[in-house]
Amino acid sequence: MRFLLFLFIVVPALEIGLFILAGKTIGGLATIALIIATGILGAYLAKQQELGVLRKMQEQMRSGYPPGEALIEGVCVLFGGLLLLTPGFISDITGLLLVLPPTRKMVQPALLKMIKSRISKKQIYIYR
Repeated sequence: MRFLLFLFIVVPALEIGLFILAGKTIGGLATIALIIATGILGAYLAKQQELGVLRKMQEQMRSGYPPGEALIEGVCVLFGGLLLLTPGFISDITGLLLVLPPTRKMVQPALLKMIKSRISKKQIYIYR
């Protein structure tokens, strides 16, 4: 519940505050241009990383290994790309952390640990 409160109330309020600050600092048009530029750059970066992740998944499957690590990378790239397309400076920074390979490698162990924890606590239900 706290996470949802943070995600849907606190983060947008911080984003609005940063938009106002950026508008006062660099001007309204420059702020809008920056938002559009990060969206375009984010889409490009996500597409490039997506292709690499797909190649890695295909390689692992051809070698007879389950593509678990590549799937986690794919999830990171997907969410990172979505965050980069979402207007906002906090979402852009978070999206970049998930899309760029060096920082994505740092996030993956924590994400995998969280998924394993939820599965072991039976918080994720699979219906057939």
